[in-house]
Amino acid sequence: MWFTNLFTGSGVASTVLMLAISIFAGLLLGKLKVKGVSLGITWVLFVGIAISAVISAYGIDFNNQVVAEGKSFSGEHMNHHMLHFIKEFGLILFVTGVGLQVGPGFFKSFKKGGLAMNGMALVNVALGVGITVIIAKVASQSLTDMAGVYTGAITNTPGLSAAQEAVKDPVIGGDPNTLATGYALAYPLAVVGMIATCLLLRPLCRIDLKNEPTVDSTSATVTTSEKKGKGSILLIPIFVFIALGIVVGQIPIPVGLKAPVKLGLAGGPLVVALVGSWLGVKKGWFGTDFTDGKGVHMLREAGIALFLAAVGLGAGASFISNVGIHYMWVVYGVIITIVPPLLVGLFGRLVLKMNYYTLMGFIGGSHTDPPTLAFANNMAPEGCKLPNTGYATVYPLTMFLRIFTAQLLVLMA
Repeated sequence: MWFTNLFTGSGVASTVLMLAISIFAGLLLGKLKVKGVSLGITWVLFVGIAISAVISAYGIDFNNQVVAEGKSFSGEHMNHHMLHFIKEFGLILFVTGVGLQVGPGFFKSFKKGGLAMNGMALVNVALGVGITVIIAKVASQSLTDMAGVYTGAITNTPGLSAAQEAVKDPVIGGDPNTLATGYALAYPLAVVGMIATCLLLRPLCRIDLKNEPTVDSTSATVTTSEKKGKGSILLIPIFVFIALGIVVGQIPIPVGLKAPVKLGLAGGPLVVALVGSWLGVKKGWFGTDFTDGKGVHMLREAGIALFLAAVGLGAGASFISNVGIHYMWVVYGVIITIVPPLLVGLFGRLVLKMNYYTLMGFIGGSHTDPPTLAFANNMAPEGCKLPNTGYATVYPLTMFLRIFTAQLLVLMA
């Protein structure tokens, strides 16, 4: 009995167990590749959904619904509150880690090709939002629900959290779990779609990899100081950035809609970590061995794993039924995924004459998608850093814009 209760109970042990299983099983599955393509850490989300769906079928789900004899009963369970905390805290750790890593070189990236690439990223985001709005109107879809599809189609997890936070406002209303479902339905093909976009650009632009330079003098060079850090005391800035970021994230920004936009729990820590790490390295308070070290990398990966597992466990109970109802969301997601980067990519190559390896990194960065960067690095010759340059140049601005526009879609509904 105790063993069964461990899997179907509502205590701390059960919740942590489900999170642990979701994460380690998802990470193992993330190592699988099909023709060089892998969903990576995204598998954590789908394992969480599967576990939640199975447990729900046996009477208990993670959304505070106890199902017995065909009837639904509301109940308060620690699982729901724990999962909510873990989801938000995991996201905070993730975006703080991202800000620390890319902050020192971010402002330097605006020199030379960096300014052009960030301009392209801005257009890419605008196209994605525009297409989402058009689909919602033409297909008579709720723009709030389409915000979830949008975040999945652009593989932006912090954007999903920002949209979920926005719908909790009584003035707006909406179901955060429906947003998570739209995200989960659109995400898998979004990863494949961006890699397909990279491949499509080759024949469309008549690119011959044998003649493609592996060094691009027009690209931004994202480099930082190599000053060494001062030991474990440098862990302090992480929590300083988190504290300040949460405060900054709650500042309302009037946009003339139903409610003001906020940077939220995702955007606030990201912006503060971005600026703080840049200033810290510039002033010599700490070095890049700290901002881009193994500790920060582990912080980032642990954070996103906790977030994805919590989202999956929270959305799994209703996921299967929603697939049958909202199968067109998958189609809408593919359109939102492929059309903007394909158009912008064609412009970048044919008009701006961008290096193809840099362009692939740009596509990954403009959708904040690590699997696309991994694919680009696999295609590039050994020692070629251009995909990383393209990715890092546009990632911070894109992350901010995705968080902002995800909320904007909800407020426009």
